[in-house]
Amino acid sequence: MSELKKGSKKLLNAWAFYDWANSVYPLVISSAVFPIFYGALTIIKDEDTGKVLSDTVTFLGYEFNNDSLISYVTAFSFLIVSILSPILSGISDYVGNKEGFMKFFCYLGAASCIGLYWFSLENIVFGMVCYVLGLVGFWGSLVFYNSYLPDIAYPEQQDKISAKGFSMGYIGSVLLLLLNLIMILKYEWFGFENSAQPTRIAFILVGVWWVLFAQYTFKYLPTGTNKGHKVTRSVLMYGFNELKKIWKALKTNRILKRYLTAFFVYSMAVQTIMIAATYFAVEELDWGTQDSTTGLIISILLIQLIAVVGANYTAKLSLKIGNIKALIYVICVWILICGFAYFVTTPMHFYITAASVGLVMGGIQALSRSTYSKLIPEGTEDSASYFSFYDVAEKIGIVIGMFLYGFIAQITGSMRYSILFLVTFFIAGALILSTIKNIKTEETLY
Repeated sequence: MSELKKGSKKLLNAWAFYDWANSVYPLVISSAVFPIFYGALTIIKDEDTGKVLSDTVTFLGYEFNNDSLISYVTAFSFLIVSILSPILSGISDYVGNKEGFMKFFCYLGAASCIGLYWFSLENIVFGMVCYVLGLVGFWGSLVFYNSYLPDIAYPEQQDKISAKGFSMGYIGSVLLLLLNLIMILKYEWFGFENSAQPTRIAFILVGVWWVLFAQYTFKYLPTGTNKGHKVTRSVLMYGFNELKKIWKALKTNRILKRYLTAFFVYSMAVQTIMIAATYFAVEELDWGTQDSTTGLIISILLIQLIAVVGANYTAKLSLKIGNIKALIYVICVWILICGFAYFVTTPMHFYITAASVGLVMGGIQALSRSTYSKLIPEGTEDSASYFSFYDVAEKIGIVIGMFLYGFIAQITGSMRYSILFLVTFFIAGALILSTIKNIKTEETLY
């Protein structure tokens, strides 16, 4: 089958459809079912009052606060990704096989999600390994997925198709989450004795969904340039050498350098909040007699549905006022959300916060990706290395953000102070973006 032309509708839709396939991971594993499952395993509460009696977990012979443990393990996972991505994306550019690497990480992540079925406190090391590999698989595949954007879409198409990808991801992931929710809450309909078994089955469904729907994307994405180069030991450093070239190029590209600095700072806060939000709600909120599982999943569904609208309206806003101004406005909303979250105590407060997060979550992700794509110099062939640099900046930011989040929670005994501390990163990111002025491009970035 001949490859589809750049900018063709079928190619753009095939690329965006990978968001439909893989977005079940960040929703079900990172945000919804797994955090609730993890909390149920690691938090002991008084049956009458709902007060937390113990949240200590023993891991590798050491005792951790359960939130700090998952924060540290998550930070470690992103550290692995930040080290691997420049190596692998550099190899993919050298060998000319983006699709092959994207497939590998897709299948690794999906298999690891299935492995979470056996997660337990008695088997916590194996469970954490699956958690780590699932995260590595998801983010590793995104390095190559994102790097396809300038290859399959023209600059004037990139904002729209980037937003469409996120929107498709939100819709697809919500459908699977709804199925999981029905299985968990109405477990007797499916012949289960309690909700524990369907909760574990949800992890299997994520892996199957991810692999199954990714096949449509793999069918139509360009297979690469077929450079014919073989991977040798010297090639292992090729990716880092490419990053060094990009770092040197940034010295003469003031706008791109400032944008990446701003992205590194504000993304640190965005990704940390998205990862830690459910863990915060499980432990910090007073759910009273209300079923916390139902409440949390409803709030997460609310985030996803509103995020579809938010991503598209943010893209429209960027067309009117420019990408940079739109990003600054969105960051200001994030600052207000963090301030409000410090005082959240009831489920209704959390629902309001969740709706607000949904409004800006998809928008800031889609617009950040497309803005960066526009700033990459025209005619660049090694786009994977540029996006590797982008992803490394994001991942190192998450490592720092999650570590600080866990550390502050550990020493203060409350995640509220961790959330409040993240405001400083949003303020710094907005200030740096505000220095990017007088950009004259066809797409009007400012």
